[in-house]
Amino acid sequence: MSVVQDRGYRPIVGDPDDHRPRSSWAVVFDPPREDGRYVRDVTCMFERMAPGDAIPIHTHEIDEVVAVEDGRGTCRIDGEEIVITAGGVAFIPAGSPHGIRNDGDTVLSLTAFLPSAAIDVTYLERNAAPGTEGDPPQPPMRFDPRVDEF
Repeated sequence: MSVVQDRGYRPIVGDPDDHRPRSSWAVVFDPPREDGRYVRDVTCMFERMAPGDAIPIHTHEIDEVVAVEDGRGTCRIDGEEIVITAGGVAFIPAGSPHGIRNDGDTVLSLTAFLPSAAIDVTYLERNAAPGTEGDPPQPPMRFDPRVDEF
């Protein structure tokens, strides 16, 4: 059991498939403890998405729940587009192509909950990093924020 007070938001840069320097995110998990008493299989991602930015369409091998805290966007799941606003919660089944676009003129604040320590991502579209505009999406990747730099 722990309480994480500082989320440590960082700009969304460094991933050739999801480059959004005007947006920021924080990945939060229960830090491992030597006595083994910690939550192993939940990762929370907090995002402050800039107006006009979008999370590219992608998939995970695990379910995901996204809660919108503030702002307005369009949630794209399995080819369907649904407006989502503050208080809205999107339930995304494993394997479903999904992404969110900030359609508003203010920051879209959201939280994603994933039932796993390691998170896999397969991008189907891109927010290309500078110099990679003509490249196809990278191969599927998996990261564990407890051990991998993000």
